[in-house]
Amino acid sequence: MKRAVLFYRDVLELPLRFESPGWTEFATDGATLALHASEGSSSEKNHRKQVPAGTCRPGLSVPNLDEFHKRMIERNVPCIQEPKEIFGARVAQYLDPDGLAISVGEERRGR
Repeated sequence: MKRAVLFYRDVLELPLRFESPGWTEFATDGATLALHASEGSSSEKNHRKQVPAGTCRPGLSVPNLDEFHKRMIERNVPCIQEPKEIFGARVAQYLDPDGLAISVGEERRGR
């Protein structure tokens, strides 16, 4: 939990709402991101080829994806998809310390 809190609070700069060893919450616009231990062993998770039910892929929106991407690279956050245009939106993907993929999109202007 400590490693995850450091990543989401200090690297992604999400505002911490509540922290405990078993449950931590971050306040974001329109949603609460809650971190907690998952069921099953880590070796079990590593053998899965698809994201199973009960897991998620968080998505964040940032004002400037290029600046965000540069900051993530400087902070050695693994990037699994460089910023690119997908279905009319600019999106990139990164991995958190536990291997969870995070999609980050650029806020659309003028819409």
